[in-house]
Amino acid sequence: MLVVLSFSVFLAIFIIVGLASVKLSKGTNKDYLVAGRGIKPWMVALSAVSTNNSGYMFIGQIGFTYMQGLSSIWLMIGWITGDFLMSLFVHKRLREVSEQRDILSFGGLLSRWWGTDYRKFRLLVGIITVVFLGAYAAAQFKAGGKALNVLFGWDTSTGVIIGAIMVVAYCLAGGIRASIWTDAAQSIVMIFAMTTLLVFAVNEAGGISEYFAKASGVSDTYMTWFPDNLLLGSISGPFLFVLGWLFAGFGIVGQPHIMIRLMTMDSAKNMNRFRTYYYTWYTLFYLFAIGVGFSARILLPETANFDPELSLPTLSQNLLPEFLVGVMLAGIFAATMSTADSQILSCSAAFTRDILPRETDKYWVTKAATILIAVGAMLIALFGSQNVFNLVLIAWSVLSAAFAPILVLFSLGKKIMSKLLY
Repeated sequence: MLVVLSFSVFLAIFIIVGLASVKLSKGTNKDYLVAGRGIKPWMVALSAVSTNNSGYMFIGQIGFTYMQGLSSIWLMIGWITGDFLMSLFVHKRLREVSEQRDILSFGGLLSRWWGTDYRKFRLLVGIITVVFLGAYAAAQFKAGGKALNVLFGWDTSTGVIIGAIMVVAYCLAGGIRASIWTDAAQSIVMIFAMTTLLVFAVNEAGGISEYFAKASGVSDTYMTWFPDNLLLGSISGPFLFVLGWLFAGFGIVGQPHIMIRLMTMDSAKNMNRFRTYYYTWYTLFYLFAIGVGFSARILLPETANFDPELSLPTLSQNLLPEFLVGVMLAGIFAATMSTADSQILSCSAAFTRDILPRETDKYWVTKAATILIAVGAMLIALFGSQNVFNLVLIAWSVLSAAFAPILVLFSLGKKIMSKLLY
């Protein structure tokens, strides 16, 4: 009973924070999609971390660490390093161009970067965004559904439906401002929940020295730096393995739902402050997630019927007091919703401003698109067969490969557009 109470309290807080943003709503598409470009850098940073890490970190990454061990740390090193390198010459330029051209969608940003509207290209970007970012949002709904299934015994579909309703509610109320406000609140709960569980797990294992000793005892390869199944030579295999995750980090600039947050920031001059908040929070959160993955493998024996992606909620249920179990569940659910809302809003912008035959400024049409996209993502989550980790990797890879190289070249001043794309 206490679990349900604490979960409900925190969930209600997130919804209230999102709904409160309606007080600042201007009732325009510019306000709904980019918050009038007036969000402070610290809030943009916390929102970006929350959006970036989501159910993938709570469910997918912890499950991956459970199975792979220490070698999973290269996901963190590669992604954060690649992300940081790209930020040095993409982020500020992206923010400047979006304001100069008065752009409200990611497709509009790419197609109008040089002052000319490449309509066919914008349509293609919009379609890719809706299809794959919609699938990505479905993965977040599915992650939330899995968490509720473990902790409350509810059918996974119940969590999916609750998540979809919650996201639609505050997105319709305040658009991306509601998303960013709730992301910031959720980000704080997320890192608190992860840290709390890690402390309890280390204590349960017998302290830090016993914790690492038991992790090393899982198998001969569990605490090695690289997987034992790399196919190439002793040097080239690890090098390419690390390089692959570095390129995954490069691909963050190709994720519309993350890049759109930079378009909401109050000034391009504040980019260094954004980076400081963002990379500090991001690194800490990722380290704690990997630590919890180790904890789950130490304390939850591997069995044929155990789903590694349920490591976090299962571990929480076994170790934490009921009130903190509810907080952890709220953290997991918050993580999934913080990404799903961003993706659904980005898809709404793509549908109304890039895919429709004529770009529309009708506010109600944009809100209707939000409902349509959310229902589509919910249906994929309910009836799709892919797990969270695979759904995220597929969507992330396609979006990164499609958009990141173009955005990097544009930021470097390279004009590669063809007249065929008008």
